[in-house]
Amino acid sequence: MSAPLDQPRMDRRAFLRWGRPVPVPPAIRPPWTDAATMAACTACGDCLSACPEAILVADADGKPRVDVADGECTFCGDCAEACGEPVFEPERTPPWPVVASLSADCLLASGIECRICTDMCDPRALRFDLSVRPMGAIRLDTDACTGCGACVAPCPADAIALADPRLEEAA
Repeated sequence: MSAPLDQPRMDRRAFLRWGRPVPVPPAIRPPWTDAATMAACTACGDCLSACPEAILVADADGKPRVDVADGECTFCGDCAEACGEPVFEPERTPPWPVVASLSADCLLASGIECRICTDMCDPRALRFDLSVRPMGAIRLDTDACTGCGACVAPCPADAIALADPRLEEAA
């Protein structure tokens, strides 16, 4: 029997959250930007349409923010090339200090085998550590993490998010 039309369907992630509300994280801005350079943003949307991965979306003010719910940043630089304002600093290395952040909601912590994030991580910043008993644990090498977000969307427990230390310092 299907759900009534006036009630939203519960997807897999909502089911795993057991109805817990999902906090809205602060906006992570595109690579090669910071608060000072974002002040020059005119919210024209050129960077949004230039992003081949479609991970740049407009916030309430029309300025770009990163949303890796359906993809990852490949650091191609198309957003920076499309911007006509001095918002992006493509010579900045690394492009940003953003890294993945693991929560206690990881399925391994509940005794459920899962390693999807380690399979998705190209720089191998996420690794499986079998020394943690009984199921093992995922370890994050923040020095190797590029903050691309490839591990975020595939996580069935929403246990991974991107964290920008600049936002934590400002709080």
